[in-house]
Amino acid sequence: MGLLIVLPVQAVELKVAIEKEVDSIKVGSSTAAIVKDGAGRQLGELNPMSSLAAKLDGNSITISNRVAAGELVIEPENNGYVWIGDRWYRGTTRLIRQNNGITAINKVDLEQYLYSVVGAEAVSSWPIEALKAQAVAARSYALYKRKTGSNGIYDVDTTIGTQVYKGLDTEYTTTHQAVDSTLGQIMTYNNQVILAAFHSSSGGYTENVEDVWTSPLPYLRAVVDYDQQAPVFQWQQIVPLSKIQSLVAGVGKIKAFQPTAMTPRGRVVTMNITGDRGSATVSGNDLRKALDLRSTLFRVSTDGDNLLVKGRGFGHGLGLSQWGAYYLAKQGINYHQILAHYYQTANLSRMK
Repeated sequence: MGLLIVLPVQAVELKVAIEKEVDSIKVGSSTAAIVKDGAGRQLGELNPMSSLAAKLDGNSITISNRVAAGELVIEPENNGYVWIGDRWYRGTTRLIRQNNGITAINKVDLEQYLYSVVGAEAVSSWPIEALKAQAVAARSYALYKRKTGSNGIYDVDTTIGTQVYKGLDTEYTTTHQAVDSTLGQIMTYNNQVILAAFHSSSGGYTENVEDVWTSPLPYLRAVVDYDQQAPVFQWQQIVPLSKIQSLVAGVGKIKAFQPTAMTPRGRVVTMNITGDRGSATVSGNDLRKALDLRSTLFRVSTDGDNLLVKGRGFGHGLGLSQWGAYYLAKQGINYHQILAHYYQTANLSRMK
């Protein structure tokens, strides 16, 4: 792992898309709040603890027909919280017109954002070293997305497509502790923040990134996982055959499944599906989506009516395994060592 490298990085404000292109959205503030337009001119104020509807009106966004502009910013006074949609967030709210709807963005300090992400992505009662590892991974991931994203409007959203973020709902004493005690710490390679991918459980072994996504990265390598205690380590599902009929229209009554390409660890890259009228090849990811499976590490058989799917793990299997981190932390392994295991050749560094 080596020394803790210090990099010159400023305090960071993150732009998080809470809702995208919606017709209307509820907004508010826990304290009195100032409403400004995109140029910073004050347009009005919001009373504390009132939930108001922001809607489109021609080319403008209005809040309860009281203030209107092409872009609105809500800034709570006295460190208040903002209400966006159905929950409270730290920071401020920015409402912009995007295509034919409103996109609501929460501008929030990176460290405060992580208080919520660590609680949403991991389990708040887990050993603190596992939560610290999650905090460093999530901080690195958010910074990587902020740096590489081509979207000038926001850096990340709130879904598993980036990182789950639920505002104050998923903040806990333990998540504050994990974030504060790793303040500004990130994983780097060649002095650049890494793509710190993470997942729930790999099913025994993580993957090399190029076998699952596209380009190889020196720090996302296959390593043994310690996730055997995960509730998702092994699973099976019975699914009606009709679920995949649209994927393989034309093959007739489905008879057999045969993986035609797999990762070295057995994840399905492509699957050949044979029926009584032909066969078709589909991607493992498309099958996973159609059948709502936890991972692409699975095998399928059929009795003619249903599919029996047996699989392991949850997620893409790259980088930090959350259940592996949990087990290692239970054994007394610290977060430095956990991160060094899952992000081979990367360094633990500190933003300045």
